[in-house]
Amino acid sequence: MSTIQLLALSDAQNDLVQVLVEPLRETFQADVELAASPIDLTQFFDVKRGQFNSTAILHVIKNQLANRHRNLRFKTHATKVALGVTGADLFIPILTYVFGEAELNGSAAVVSYYRLQNERYALPANRTLLEQRLIKEAVHELGHVLGLLHCQSPECVMHSSSYVEDIDLKSSEFCRSCKTSLFPRRK
Repeated sequence: MSTIQLLALSDAQNDLVQVLVEPLRETFQADVELAASPIDLTQFFDVKRGQFNSTAILHVIKNQLANRHRNLRFKTHATKVALGVTGADLFIPILTYVFGEAELNGSAAVVSYYRLQNERYALPANRTLLEQRLIKEAVHELGHVLGLLHCQSPECVMHSSSYVEDIDLKSSEFCRSCKTSLFPRRK
């Protein structure tokens, strides 16, 4: 990928979104464009669950990116993916909650820092830990966009995380196998 478009969704704290720029640039060796997103999340709110539908948000991010590509005056061959960042509590119909969701081998992903905050678990706020968790989840979801599945290695950023503690146990980096799959020419 040559460009990651980092979208601060309507409720996102810009300083948290900004934290992702350098780690994503370094991890994926890609340009990172920071942009505000006009997506209004209220349309994705499920009253019964009190949460936001992640899949619907992902679909809109994907369509927004596709429309931008169509509207370019000069077409480029650069690969661009979009990552939406939100503070909303996300769900998919078959799970109680998700930290994020991605289109496998696609162009879009979304991550939420809602359940990454210690305060959600009656623990003292920890900004450093929140940032580390958000970076791991952003890298994880972009790994899916680039075609990686969940990894069996517990230290790999692509290891599945059902609970926030699972995120804390893994690294923010790809294991050797995942790295080789993503970047076969890198040493």
